[in-house]
Amino acid sequence: MDLIKPGFGLVFWTVITFLILLFLLRKFAWKPILGAVSEREEGIKDALASAENARKEMENLQADNERILQEARAEREAMLKDAREIREQTIAKAETEAQEKASKIIEKAQAAIESEKKAAMAELKSHVAGLSIDIAEKVVRGELSNKDKQLKLVEDMLGETTLN
Repeated sequence: MDLIKPGFGLVFWTVITFLILLFLLRKFAWKPILGAVSEREEGIKDALASAENARKEMENLQADNERILQEARAEREAMLKDAREIREQTIAKAETEAQEKASKIIEKAQAAIESEKKAAMAELKSHVAGLSIDIAEKVVRGELSNKDKQLKLVEDMLGETTLN
């Protein structure tokens, strides 16, 4: 196998061309390439710093949100407690008022019953008195219809009045 060996002239000119290319790249392209790499590196660092700041800010926001939620829960509990107290006070007040009204109604009913009872008793007495007078009148007429009985009744009445 015959490998082609480059000649000395080819190697010499290749090395010279390479050195010239290296010199030109270093003179004109190296700084812009390194500058672009540096800019890219700075951009990445800034992005990482921004991401870290955003993460910290997010943690702070989450902590604030949690605190706000806790405050809202505490406020809700306080409002519910106040509402329960107001409800219990309202119920107690309504029960007291209902009890007072019921007592007044019972007192009025008892007074009306007593008044009706007295009126009924007075009417009954009046009726009994009227019946008694009618009965007495009929008895006296029956007694006085006979002359002998009349005289005896008068004598008995006179005898009773003289003894007293």
